[in-house]
Amino acid sequence: MGEPIRSYRDLVAWQKAFKLGLTLYRLAAGLPEAEKFGLISQMRRGAVDVASSIARGYGCGNAHDYLWFLKAARGELYKFDTQLLFASELKYITDETCWAVKAELEEAERVLAGLIRSLGGG
Repeated sequence: MGEPIRSYRDLVAWQKAFKLGLTLYRLAAGLPEAEKFGLISQMRRGAVDVASSIARGYGCGNAHDYLWFLKAARGELYKFDTQLLFASELKYITDETCWAVKAELEEAERVLAGLIRSLGGG
């Protein structure tokens, strides 16, 4: 079995979300300057929000609030999926980049969904 959980940083869900956040933040940096107040702003803010919500929920100390923040993090992942599709359709990113990031996003969502289920959150 894995190492004991001593901190939110030990959670695989947080680790995947943090890595994805870095990927998305870097991706946003490559978008056109015209998107500074559009997709760039949205993606950068959200890139930080997923891992931050997992950490915040972990620190709440009760299952109800923890689940609420985990589900909020999952909502952010779905928002990213939509933003990726916009970036792809607008030809700001290549299809290859879109699918690579989408695969990372889906892995983060899969692990997060498992954590939510393990806490009885459906």
